Amino acid sequence: MLRTSSPILKPIREKVEAGERLSLEEGVLLYSDEVPLPELGELANLVRERKNGNYAYYNINTHLNPTNICVYRCTFCAFRADLRDEKGYWMTDEQILARGQEAVSIGSTEMHIVGGLHHQAKYDDYRRVVSLLHEAYPSLHLKAWTPVEIDWFCRLTNKSTRWVLEDMKQAGLGSMPGGGAEIFHPEVRNKICEHKADSSRWFDTHRTAHELDLRTNCTMLYGHIEKAYHRIDHLIRLRELQDAVLQEGWGGFQTFIPLAFHPENTGLSHIPKATGLMDLRTMAISRLMLDNVPHIKAYWIMLGVGTAQVALAYGADDIDGTVRHELIYHDAGAETPEALSVEAIRSLIEETGREPVERDTLYRRVEREGTQWRAGEPIAVQA
Repeated sequence: MLRTSSPILKPIREKVEAGERLSLEEGVLLYSDEVPLPELGELANLVRERKNGNYAYYNINTHLNPTNICVYRCTFCAFRADLRDEKGYWMTDEQILARGQEAVSIGSTEMHIVGGLHHQAKYDDYRRVVSLLHEAYPSLHLKAWTPVEIDWFCRLTNKSTRWVLEDMKQAGLGSMPGGGAEIFHPEVRNKICEHKADSSRWFDTHRTAHELDLRTNCTMLYGHIEKAYHRIDHLIRLRELQDAVLQEGWGGFQTFIPLAFHPENTGLSHIPKATGLMDLRTMAISRLMLDNVPHIKAYWIMLGVGTAQVALAYGADDIDGTVRHELIYHDAGAETPEALSVEAIRSLIEETGREPVERDTLYRRVEREGTQWRAGEPIAVQA
């Protein structure tokens, strides 16, 4: 039994203990200041340990942002550059291959690839990023392209989402990240990213990816102009898609990552950054609402190392990985390190009393000898 004693939490506590699903109204209630944060964390931890025991996952990964030049002007983005901006770039084949070689030489199992939508780049330029890396470094899992990028590729080729994903998969695409979700509700989305792929396109892309046996992640950008209702609406829409794809027997979402908005250097720089308390509350609520998503990630790049550690007791079971060469959130003012060593990651997990487990992108236990590795059996979790 849990130690929660707050009367306002009593009916929710009973549902969580019974494994019952929370409603939109209950989710909004959990954002109330009347709900004690430690008790909320205790509830989330119950679900976290039901699903993942005492494990805390990490991986050795490297980021690649092929370009920062982008046709869109999302108000929350500090990464993008205009075509003639002196900070704008497009990586050459040699630079891309060098990044791949670096990743393999340090034992990375994954490369995370996202970037801008270059005004003058062709679809084949983006496909080539994947094919170059896959042909040169076939052991490296390529997690690439958000639905916003896939939607742009559909426009460039005048082809369907399915065609683009099948073609990218043939080139070497292994899975998809969860970016571009931001906030689904049009009251918010139309104000912060009105021109890029809408929520229906985001969901269609992930549904199609799941149908093609591509696993994906999902995200939510919080702490800007949205309200509690918009966040819970966002989580429920994710939960509903997961229900649908699991019913079809497809893989679905692996991990949900709540992303704290960093206002510095953006069009919303007047908005205060979300507090650590809001970060932990959102983490816990995400774990409680998304009962059908196996993993919740505390992305240390955005949260900070300390908050990510605490989040392992507030519903999170994954803290991401070494994250070399991350640009998007550091451009927006993230003050976290440029990368963490495996030793540092394992130490910060152990400090929380959790058992560190190196995983690959598909949540298989990694068996390693130095930089050489192989994926073992899938890590058993309760869906």
